[in-house]
Amino acid sequence: MPDEGFSSWLQSNRDSWFGTFFVALTLCLVCSGGVALTAVSLRDWQNANKAIDRKKNVLLAAGFADQIQSSDDVNRIFEQSIRKELVDVSTGKALSDDQLTKLGVDPQTYDVRKAAKDASINVDVQAGALPGISKRAPLAEVYKIVDGEQVQGYIFPIYGNGLWSTLYGFLALAGDGQTVLGVTYYEHKETPGLGGEVENKKWKASWAGKKVYRDGDSEVALTVLKGRAAKDDAYAIDGLSGATITSKGVDNMVKYWMGTGAFGKYLANEQGHSPSSGGPSDADPSDAGHADAGHADAGHADHDDHDDHDDHDDHDDHAGHAGHGH
Repeated sequence: MPDEGFSSWLQSNRDSWFGTFFVALTLCLVCSGGVALTAVSLRDWQNANKAIDRKKNVLLAAGFADQIQSSDDVNRIFEQSIRKELVDVSTGKALSDDQLTKLGVDPQTYDVRKAAKDASINVDVQAGALPGISKRAPLAEVYKIVDGEQVQGYIFPIYGNGLWSTLYGFLALAGDGQTVLGVTYYEHKETPGLGGEVENKKWKASWAGKKVYRDGDSEVALTVLKGRAAKDDAYAIDGLSGATITSKGVDNMVKYWMGTGAFGKYLANEQGHSPSSGGPSDADPSDAGHADAGHADAGHADHDDHDDHDDHDDHDDHAGHAGHGH
C-alpha cells in the first residue's frame, strides 16, 4: 500500500541528511501554516479591541471614567454622547459626508498615520513645533461631547515625541473651548516611573479645570513646567519628576495641536470668532482636497531620531513632582 511504502521509505531514511531535512521542512510548513491561520482568525478580534480601546480613551479624557465598567458601556456611552468629525486641519472646518465622498475618503477607515507618511498628501509641520516630526495628515478626527443636539465639549487627538517614543493621547475641553476636562495617553514607550508617569492618575487629574487660552487670545497659554505649578495658576501643569524631556514633549504637543496651526482654527470656527496670529502655524498648508481613501486616526509622520534627547530625561531634583498631588 502507498502509505506503507512511504512509511518504510521514511523509516529507512530517517537518519540520513535528506530524511532530517524532510522532517524539518514538514514541521516548518505545518507550524507556519498554523501561525498564519491563527493570525488571520484573530485579526477581526484584534481590530475590534483596538476600536474599543480608542473609544474608551476618548471617553476617559472626557470624564466618563466612573460610568465605564465594560466594553458594552464603552459602546453605549460613545454612541449616546460622542460625535466624530473629520476636520481639515489647515482650515479648521469639519467636512460633510458629501465632501468626504467627493474626496474619496471613508471616515470609518481613514488612517491619519498612513496619510502623514504619504508624500502626495501630507502637510509640513512648522519647523521646531513638534521636534522630530516634520509631516502631518491633512485631516484629523475631532470628537464632540454632546447632550442631544447641544455641544458640551470637544476631544482632540494630540501626539508628539518624548524621550524614547511618540506619545499619543487625547485632550478634552469643555464647551467654552478652553477649559480642560481631562487628558489621557494611550500609546507610548517612555520609561516607567519617569516619562511613563503620563499615565499617572493624579497627574492627569491635575489638568482638569486648567485653561488653554487667556481671554481674547488664541495663543496657547497652558504650559507644562519644569517643576511644580503654583496652586492658583490656571495655565500651568506640574512637570513630570525626573522626566524633563517627556514633560517638554507634552508641552510641545499641547502648544502645537491647540495652536492656530492646528485645532485652534477649528475651535475659533466653533466658538464663532477668527483666530489671531498667535501660536504656530504650518508652513505651506495643504488643501484637504488632496486627501484620498485608505488614510485614519491622529497619526504622525516620521519619528526622526532622538539625538537631541541625550540628557536621558534629565534626572533633575528640580523637575516636577507628578503623581504626588497638589
